[in-house]
Amino acid sequence: MSNHEEHHHHQHEGHNYEDMAHNQMDDQSHEAHDHGSMDHSGHMGNLKVKFFVSLILSIPIIMFSTMMGTQLPFQVSFPGSDWIVLILSSILFFYGGLPFLKGAKMELEMKNPAMMTLISLGISVAYVYSVYAFIANELLKSETHVMDFFWELATLILIMLLGHWIEGNAISNAGNALQKMAELLPSQAIVVDEKTGETKAMNLKEVQIGAHVLVKAGEKIPTDGMIVSGKTTVNESMVTGEAKDVEKGQHDQVIGGSVNGSGTITVEVTGTGESGYLSQVMEMVSNAQKEKSRVESLSDKVAKLLFYVALVVGIGAFVIWYLLTKDINIALERMVTVLIIACPHALGLAIPLVTARSTSLGAKNGLLIKDRKALEVAKKVDVIMMDKTGTLTEGNFAVNDYRSFHDEYTNDDILSLMASLEENSSHPLSVGVLKKTAELNLSIPKAVDVINIPGIGIEGYIDQKDIKIVSVSYLKKQQLAYDEKLFRDLSNQGNSISFLIVDGVNVGLVAQGDQIKPEAKTMVASMIAQGIKPVMLTGDNLQVAQVVAKQLGIEDVYAELMPEDKEKLVSEYKNKGMVVMMVGDGVNDAPSLVRANIGVAIGAGTDVAIDSADVILVKSNPSDILHFLALAKNTQRKMVQNLWWGAGYNIIAIPLAAGVLASVGIILSPAIGAIFMSLSTVIVAINAMTLKID
Repeated sequence: MSNHEEHHHHQHEGHNYEDMAHNQMDDQSHEAHDHGSMDHSGHMGNLKVKFFVSLILSIPIIMFSTMMGTQLPFQVSFPGSDWIVLILSSILFFYGGLPFLKGAKMELEMKNPAMMTLISLGISVAYVYSVYAFIANELLKSETHVMDFFWELATLILIMLLGHWIEGNAISNAGNALQKMAELLPSQAIVVDEKTGETKAMNLKEVQIGAHVLVKAGEKIPTDGMIVSGKTTVNESMVTGEAKDVEKGQHDQVIGGSVNGSGTITVEVTGTGESGYLSQVMEMVSNAQKEKSRVESLSDKVAKLLFYVALVVGIGAFVIWYLLTKDINIALERMVTVLIIACPHALGLAIPLVTARSTSLGAKNGLLIKDRKALEVAKKVDVIMMDKTGTLTEGNFAVNDYRSFHDEYTNDDILSLMASLEENSSHPLSVGVLKKTAELNLSIPKAVDVINIPGIGIEGYIDQKDIKIVSVSYLKKQQLAYDEKLFRDLSNQGNSISFLIVDGVNVGLVAQGDQIKPEAKTMVASMIAQGIKPVMLTGDNLQVAQVVAKQLGIEDVYAELMPEDKEKLVSEYKNKGMVVMMVGDGVNDAPSLVRANIGVAIGAGTDVAIDSADVILVKSNPSDILHFLALAKNTQRKMVQNLWWGAGYNIIAIPLAAGVLASVGIILSPAIGAIFMSLSTVIVAINAMTLKID
């Protein structure tokens, strides 16, 4: 965005932050429990309470029943103890096991058997067979003692509940970025009565758009808004990640959640609704954490495959062991063990935990990842297309030349007329013109009906004359005459040129110079080192673009582009089979941001940026592109690692559970199988928490 075809307004519309924050946190605590393809959290209930109640029920069961028929030192039995075990096990099965049974029902209704189905199959087989054993031993007085699985049932349910509780806590901790963002806003605002000047403290949710709020020194700014009186510095680091204090005065925008410095200001509220800056950030973080990626789909497939493998191997083990031993207890024991150890408990946790952690990390580092798929695609990027101004250059323009081509206007008139339109814009070129006008103490005429025209520039009316500020590409398209030699000379000095059109006539120009961002050169060098081709796209003139590109080491340069030209170029590179990342301001670059495999918006807060980009770099720092690539690479690695930890151990465990090494005395019990599985869950959680950007 290097010229006036790329003017835009930074609007931070608001939202009721408190309601949204709490609602989203409530939602997240449930929705984060995404196991495989399902969300089972709705019926998991309060896992902490469920675990401790089940623990109380399990202690007598573990003490009064044998483990696989083996009497442990702490175990006791007495007349009637078997009845106590039966009653407590029945309560435990229906209370502690109910969440898993409901989950299995849900999975089977959706024809998508996975973890809950496996757990339910295991505990159901253990319970039903144990009830049969009790009837055979106690009521029918069977000559041969039938071994029960009450001990295994209790320990399995306990371990499963504990695992889910640990998992829930881990996910909750990984996803606390939303809570931290919600806490940025105060609960109240001091509202100023415009007529009387009296102030009144109001609940933030009651503050209306257009109200004036008083923000004292050191206080948090409660809403997005515009300063109507006062001067101060604002620390926006908690919101944007940018540490330095930003000077703010009348007509400047402020962001809710940022901290006011030493001055007292009155702010006109521009919004307390759902599109407020902080709320948009929270919504993106929340959505990104919930969204499923391609790798998660792979984990669903692995879980489903494990279910069928467990079923086939379990039934196979039952048949083979029964044929070998003629003992249904031994055969059933092998089947139960296989079914339990194959449960993809950790698998359901593997991807959501990494997802939550990477989203949280990204948010803390000024990377707002709106579409999770961007993290997967990032490792395949061949080309990164970048806008010039604001991405590669500072956007701090200074007027180096300005002149009139028309007898009716002096050079100062050209500057004044431009300034009248620029007052309504936050574009970097606007700042340069207004600064120069102030330096020269020029009067600025009043412009009306000022609008940004996408792909053209900015337009308004002064004394009923149609005034436009445009780039050279507009002049060429409209076949308007201009001094090509002067244009070329000024451009070769690295200036961006804006032309003033009055009633369809080119009457003058302003030339402004920009500075290359210090980190841009390092970023471009790093891209090239990673085998990624940097490409510059700009609406600015070719000479300026080439000056900047040469300094940065970029070979592919496309200049004087309209928004549709940028989109076309993105398509052309994609058609060559290349994976394209587009980096722009998210306003006029919207079509190309959407067209690219990954759209990255520099800066945040505008509706178009949020609608069109997959990733938003809050700090407008080009080196954050490298941080995003690093985060994507590390996230992918953790996801694959967790899939192996969550499911890979079954390659060894399932055959052992089936009893393939029984001849050498190695047999896995259901309880040991469950411990194996829970260990893999803990490893997966720890592994996800170690994810870092660098």
